[in-house]
Amino acid sequence: MHRSHKLLECITSSWKAQALHAAAELGIADLLADGPKTSDELAAACGAHAPSLYRLLLALTTLDICTEGPDGAFELTPTGEMLRSDAPDSLRAWTIWWGEYLWPVWGNLLHSVRTGTSARKLLTGDSGFGHLERDAVAAAIFNQGLVELTRLAAASVIRHYDFSSCQRIVDVGGGYGELLLAILKANPGVCGSLFDLPHAVAGAQRRISEAGLGDRCDVQAGDFFEQVPAGADAYVLKSVIHDWEDENSLRILANCRRAVGGSGRLLLVEQILPDRLSHDARHQSLMRSDLTMLVAHAARERTESEYRRLLDGAGFRVTRVIATDSTFSVIEAVAA
Repeated sequence: MHRSHKLLECITSSWKAQALHAAAELGIADLLADGPKTSDELAAACGAHAPSLYRLLLALTTLDICTEGPDGAFELTPTGEMLRSDAPDSLRAWTIWWGEYLWPVWGNLLHSVRTGTSARKLLTGDSGFGHLERDAVAAAIFNQGLVELTRLAAASVIRHYDFSSCQRIVDVGGGYGELLLAILKANPGVCGSLFDLPHAVAGAQRRISEAGLGDRCDVQAGDFFEQVPAGADAYVLKSVIHDWEDENSLRILANCRRAVGGSGRLLLVEQILPDRLSHDARHQSLMRSDLTMLVAHAARERTESEYRRLLDGAGFRVTRVIATDSTFSVIEAVAA
């Protein structure tokens, strides 16, 4: 590919996210779950303009979401199956979160680069996750989206870190508890607590019940800026510290340090930036996440040395940094 075409592909690639968002919102994959349908049938079922929906479906065929048969009926591909709401590896909620809720925020990246402040705060006046407490629909989409993303990394984390020696784990800021539930399923002798803001509590309780783990896992509502529940021997924070700049990250970690006491351990599950970047797909993914943190929270992804400095400042000593075969690593720390 000529470099001008490569650059144009980068410039215009946002169309893909919006095409997928439209398909997810319309529930196209769910409508195709029981077999092929024509664009007219799909339009009648989802309330769309049939000729325009046909054009969207054609676009989706170029993204390997569906195929068009000789009879004009569309059928899901294996990739398209992941847009079904009931698929075990669904990414539908995250597609909607990105296409609807992150879309306007990303549109103000320039503001964040110029000022170092959150584009979300510019647009809505909100910082952090306060908007989710007021908007139940957004909270449900966000938390389900995190379930979908966490599912992609959970098995890898469990393969690379041995949780079997833990007695009780507190998942701090764990949303609906996808990682914690995966840990408990893999380690029958471990119990857990899910600790998050009120907007996540009902969904977490439902998922714990559905998993049949109600006797080994409870849910506690609270704010990790105020305190973290004590009494566990391990505290897990997945994709939490990257949501906050250093000052607030230190507040969270200091509360974890008080909860850990002298004998517990802290486990940060985060994406770690390399000291030098290249233009490969993995590094692009890391920097996409880093810029998402900038526009959404005025926060950032960090290098290993930056995490070590944060943990040292909060009274922890890093004992191990364990890479996994996902983009996430486990940073293990104990009281200094």
